[in-house]
Amino acid sequence: MKITQKKVTELIPYVKNSRTHSDEQVAQIAASIKEFGWTNPILVDGQNGIIAGHGRLMAARKLGYKEVPTIELADLTETQKKAYIIADNRLALNAGWDNEVLSLELSELLEDDFDLDLLGFEADELDALLGNEEEKEEPPKGNGNLSDRFLVPPFSVLNAREGWWQNRKRAWLALGIKSEEGRNAPAGGSPDMVARERGQSGTSVFDPVLCELAYSWFAPPGGLVLDPFAGGSVRGIVASKLGRQYIGHELRSEQVAANQEQGSSICGQEAMPPAWICGDSRNIDKTCADVQADLVFSCPPYADLEVYSDDSKDLSTLGYEDFKGAYFEIIKKACALLKQDRFACFVVGEVRDKKGNYYDFVGDTIEAFRAAGLSYYNEAILVTPCGSVAMRAGNSFSASRKLGKSHQNVLIFLKGDGKKAAKACGDVQVDLSVLESETVADA
Repeated sequence: MKITQKKVTELIPYVKNSRTHSDEQVAQIAASIKEFGWTNPILVDGQNGIIAGHGRLMAARKLGYKEVPTIELADLTETQKKAYIIADNRLALNAGWDNEVLSLELSELLEDDFDLDLLGFEADELDALLGNEEEKEEPPKGNGNLSDRFLVPPFSVLNAREGWWQNRKRAWLALGIKSEEGRNAPAGGSPDMVARERGQSGTSVFDPVLCELAYSWFAPPGGLVLDPFAGGSVRGIVASKLGRQYIGHELRSEQVAANQEQGSSICGQEAMPPAWICGDSRNIDKTCADVQADLVFSCPPYADLEVYSDDSKDLSTLGYEDFKGAYFEIIKKACALLKQDRFACFVVGEVRDKKGNYYDFVGDTIEAFRAAGLSYYNEAILVTPCGSVAMRAGNSFSASRKLGKSHQNVLIFLKGDGKKAAKACGDVQVDLSVLESETVADA
């Protein structure tokens, strides 16, 4: 059969297609296409009507494809076409798995640092297959419970491994968030880098569900979020979708350009689209002199763990003591732009030096905020998906006794009075429907 390229705009979805495609699944298909290329053509009839490949077409639209490969099945009768549309979807579901073989294959992929999210399994399925399974609970349902009121219970342990958390994360990313764009693969790094999950490019990607919690809990609706270490687009896009104004400060112009393009595409119709300022955050007191922030929120560079550029002004290129001096300076200047009786939140993880010893980056972050005049108010542990940590820890623990890190620290600081700050935030508003209107046109 001959494969021909057809314009996406020419293809006609089957209106009675009984197979549905969620935003999360379309995002998975799109990620697979980006990683592996287009391996499965769309099947069409003699008049550009789609017989099989509706999900692939939706993914192609999300990725911005103008043309897609197709195979024409013009000889099928109308009855055969209807039957094939159903059979093509059903027959694949009738296959099973040899879990022992599958587990071995997954382990080998982990050893090669392959992103298992691209395979389409849920996080709890992967944990079970890799022997990382633990008791998991879906957020409880009902009236008046903590999950209904706050999205998750406001406890000091936040579990990002839970299936509902991963599904919510995929829903956010399905909006078209590509936070890794604007960055090349890191020029430096360490096997202990688990504090921020890696995207397909190898660079770290911030968790949008954690953004959702931080904004809902610690920033008032309509409030202004100041981010002195903006990095990718996630924190700005989530803020805009939740009705918060976001101003991110970022050194690298290519990252700012990528963020602005995504912000315009995803949040162009929002009342408060995100904004990014290009420049050295050590000058944030000048570039954002008129800003009065309701929340300072960021995930800073982890010293030289991930080197983002060769710019001498980039903090990730500095030795730790020089990094620490600049870090303290930026935090002080950012907090000076924070309103009285407001919160600040930094998401950080520990970093090892060249000898394998921790710098105490978490402790230095706490000290930096205290030096800026804020109180250390809350802390939480975010338990992150194990990913390749299990494989790395198994390979290295016997020789080094280094524990595999599978968490990050969420540090909350207070400027002023806690009760007044809570009152300024208003009642916590959880809107699960914020993503429901952001659906991809169903094919």
